[in-house]
Amino acid sequence: MDSLEAVVDAIRACRHCAERLPHEPRPVVWVQADARILIVGQAPGRRVHETGVPWNDPSGDRLREWMGIDRARFYDKRNVAVAAMGFCYPGTVNGADLPPRPECAPMWRPRLLPLLTNVRLTLLVGHYAQRYHLKDAVKLTVSETVKGWRGYPPTIVPLPHPSWRNSAWLKRNRWFETELVPALRRRVGEVLKP
Repeated sequence: MDSLEAVVDAIRACRHCAERLPHEPRPVVWVQADARILIVGQAPGRRVHETGVPWNDPSGDRLREWMGIDRARFYDKRNVAVAAMGFCYPGTVNGADLPPRPECAPMWRPRLLPLLTNVRLTLLVGHYAQRYHLKDAVKLTVSETVKGWRGYPPTIVPLPHPSWRNSAWLKRNRWFETELVPALRRRVGEVLKP
């Protein structure tokens, strides 16, 4: 089995999809062996691609608010690991990010995830993460999957994407902020307890 450092180095050096991306690949993976929370999103957005720092945008601000932690705790790799379904920014169409490259997850997740042995809570942000990790337990829509959060193991929390594009969804689904967010904050607090 590869070491975590070797797998991370290989991911960062990956150019497998270079010809199918609209820019130079810059795989973004943020992990350390003793991280206790794993965040699985879709793929880096433009700002994350430019900075190399995951969730370094307004969506990240909202995600940290949902989790009830500040930037310092979030970016402490002993606390939080970030390994999206696709490690490279896929580009956009009509202002919306494209889906993660389909080659990425099958190529890297089987090598990476077994090395994150201290993870006690996994946040599945959006459809691609939920479909991959929940398999047959995923519902037809993100809304249904997130609404069914109590039916999943306490080590897994499905979330909608915290993008401003989902502000209308959040307004229509008030239960999310009154029921799920407080439970999420409790779980995060328990997992990150010293």
